[in-house]
Amino acid sequence: MINKNAKREAKIRRHNRVRKSVFGTKEIPRLNVFRSNKEIYAQVIDDESKTTLVSSSSLELKIKNGGTIEAAIAVGKDLAEKCKKAKIKKAVFDRGGYLYHGRVAALANAAREAGLQI
Repeated sequence: MINKNAKREAKIRRHNRVRKSVFGTKEIPRLNVFRSNKEIYAQVIDDESKTTLVSSSSLELKIKNGGTIEAAIAVGKDLAEKCKKAKIKKAVFDRGGYLYHGRVAALANAAREAGLQI
């Protein structure tokens, strides 16, 4: 039988490994992604001042089924639009320990297409 926390611990190890090399500044902040089974969240973070500059989520956009690729695309586009308003042109992508696949990749690609350089 597999330990119940094994998947979570593996995700935390992957996230820590990613965070060793990804750091957000005021000029180039970090785009962080969190996904649950029902929703997807993204925020742009300045790690130097430890502040969230811009955020978006499927909850905020009131998407009925936030756990889909279509919801991730909508969140990515919304986040890029908010970044334009906040005069943020570039960001480093923090996949949060998730594989760069499915909803995570869809969010990143949608943000790129909407004008955010990742």
